[in-house]
Amino acid sequence: MARVKIDGVIEAVRYNPDGSIKVVRGYERRGVVWTDEIMINRDDLVNRLKNGKQFVTGTRKTYLGSVFDTGQGIHLSDDHIVTNGHATSRDMLDGVGIF
Repeated sequence: MARVKIDGVIEAVRYNPDGSIKVVRGYERRGVVWTDEIMINRDDLVNRLKNGKQFVTGTRKTYLGSVFDTGQGIHLSDDHIVTNGHATSRDMLDGVGIF
């Protein structure tokens, strides 16, 4: 079975008081390399997901620039950003740290 190409890894999230995502912190693939930590606001993340980009939860391994411990996939469900297997009435990234 072929591995799914990952376009981004989300390691932390900040929520608004209403439960929607304000901003996420993570890494994005740029060709064969990965960015340093970047901040992506909710609108930009929604656009990336709608354009077919594959994001997962996870963390970067120390001293290994392009190696990650990955978790669940992230997708849109009724205009909410959720991890695989979840359907909620608000954004919910299960297993992602809050900053």
